[in-house]
Amino acid sequence: MSSVPPPGLPIVDAMTPAVLVLAGPVSRDEVPGLCDEARARLAATGARVLVCDVGGLGPPGLGAVDLLARLQLAARRAGGRIRLRDADPALHALLDLVGLRFEVEGQAEQREPALGVEEAVEPGDPAL
Repeated sequence: MSSVPPPGLPIVDAMTPAVLVLAGPVSRDEVPGLCDEARARLAATGARVLVCDVGGLGPPGLGAVDLLARLQLAARRAGGRIRLRDADPALHALLDLVGLRFEVEGQAEQREPALGVEEAVEPGDPAL
């Protein structure tokens, strides 16, 4: 018996982005290697989004902010962007404080209402 693959293109899951897990405090010497890794993963998968799992990064500080800013820059140069997974609320607040905006998994996009939320209607309001 022989097995013939089905005609057409192979099935590719385009909804699964590449993931880069950042664990432990990252030293300055490790940052260029992680940026190279981010560019390589975006190029290898053809994805436009690289998910950075920052849950194990440790306490938020300026080192983490510098790392994420450089990863975002490397991803932009490769034609993509990064999305944060498992971000500590303190890290998110620190990023906002320094003016860096990152997409975070599990959050509704800015200016987009969360699903299932309706505006309040006052009695006597005219129907639209």
